[in-house]
Amino acid sequence: MPRTFAYLRVSTLGQTTDNQRQEIAAAGFQVEPQRVITETVSGSVATSQRRGFVRVLDRLEDGDVLVVTKLDRLGRNAMDVGGTVARLADIGVRVHCLALGGVDLTSSTGKLTMGVINAVAEFERDLLIERTQAGLARARAEGKAIGRPASLTPERRRLAEQLLREGQGASAVARELRVSRATIRRVEAATRAVEHG
Repeated sequence: MPRTFAYLRVSTLGQTTDNQRQEIAAAGFQVEPQRVITETVSGSVATSQRRGFVRVLDRLEDGDVLVVTKLDRLGRNAMDVGGTVARLADIGVRVHCLALGGVDLTSSTGKLTMGVINAVAEFERDLLIERTQAGLARARAEGKAIGRPASLTPERRRLAEQLLREGQGASAVARELRVSRATIRRVEAATRAVEHG
């Protein structure tokens, strides 16, 4: 007899999973309390790094059903969700998402739905890249500086190089010039490259 599990996730401690529980019950899924896994973790964390999800993954077996209210419960983006669903399908677990009409994401209809979602996500990502590249090209054409401003002016950079040549450590130079040690390490590396190049 297949067992039904529910994975409920919220992002912050102030939130509750009560609504998700009610939605799953209203959709007709009977989930025993010990098979309801809840956790509070940001949606930006991959499922493989979520303790609660890893716990449910360890308990799932061939023929089981996993229910979630929305796709974003299963992953941080469409690619992550697709990978999670594929991993579950490989072990014979059916995944139902209520926000998609309760469709089993491992079925042929579910796979088609996931394919469309992935295609839209990829399209949006490509559009974002195109818009970013166009904006950068326009800014360069207008003579605008791209990227973060340098932390050291040319004059202060020369001072840093001189202090380093005099034998001061990167930490001491960084403190004196009130910049990060990483900035001074980059100056140090660039100076060495010029000397040895």
